[in-house]
Amino acid sequence: MSTRDLDAAARTDAALADPALRAAFEECRRLHAAHGKTYYLATLLLPAEKRPYVWALYGFARYADEFVDSLTDPDPAELVRWGDTFLDGLRSADGLDPRTDPVGAAMVATMRRWDIPIAHVEAFLASMRMDITETDYATYADLERYVYGSAAVIGLEMLPILEPVSPAAVRPAQALGEAFQLSNFIRDVGEDLDRGRVYLPLEDLDRFGVTKDDLLAARRGEGIPEKVKDLLRFEIERTRVLYDEAVPGLTMVHPTSRDCLRTAYELYGGILGAVERADYDVFTQRVTVSMPRRLAVALPGLARARAARTGERRWIRASAPTR
Repeated sequence: MSTRDLDAAARTDAALADPALRAAFEECRRLHAAHGKTYYLATLLLPAEKRPYVWALYGFARYADEFVDSLTDPDPAELVRWGDTFLDGLRSADGLDPRTDPVGAAMVATMRRWDIPIAHVEAFLASMRMDITETDYATYADLERYVYGSAAVIGLEMLPILEPVSPAAVRPAQALGEAFQLSNFIRDVGEDLDRGRVYLPLEDLDRFGVTKDDLLAARRGEGIPEKVKDLLRFEIERTRVLYDEAVPGLTMVHPTSRDCLRTAYELYGGILGAVERADYDVFTQRVTVSMPRRLAVALPGLARARAARTGERRWIRASAPTR
């Protein structure tokens, strides 16, 4: 499938004739398939020629994130060096060598193909650098500043690839990226504690009488007090407001992109329901959306996506001038 997707992208992007760059995109695909299974499943609903660019966006974000999020081998100094080198390559005419930095080179090619503003990736790298020194956030407003760079701009980077049909698609795209990120924060409370971080605003902990020690005790398997569950209920409801804000944007992109977007929306939103069904135990287990549920959402979307692509091809043929 990856070769077919790259061949399709190459028909409109001459840069993908380069075998080394194609290998770079394939490296991003492997990162995406291994670490972003829900999102990867949703991207299969996109037209083949768009998928490689989404692999690059995910691969870049994952690669950068690992410098500060690895539980076994974090290397924050390398994040700074790699990020600066990437930005230098992005600004240069020659770009980056895909043989030495495949993830960075694929991202440069993606940004140039879809005219993605450099400010988005600068904001993303700035948030990744915050993880080097910041371990918690006093207020939701403080957390929002981090989330803008770590997630909202990912939605904005995706938007050109999805081909918006209205300028109003911008805010829903941001909201969806934010909702995905907050869903991850809720799901990953336990894992983030292992990294010494808390992505739930401290003002929210205070509101429900929760301390970091309460969270750490739950991580040790000592039980989840009702006040901690109340805190998580509050964070889930806040996140659902963002999902609601994103809904209008699901139809503000090209018809062949809508089922990918809706599938990602439903599957990521499903994380919140899975947390509720697990009785808010995000401390001793990793809560996931089950594979049967993923397939139940994705398979009908795949059929619709194929129909949308077929309808577009028929419209193009019907609209072509006759000789």
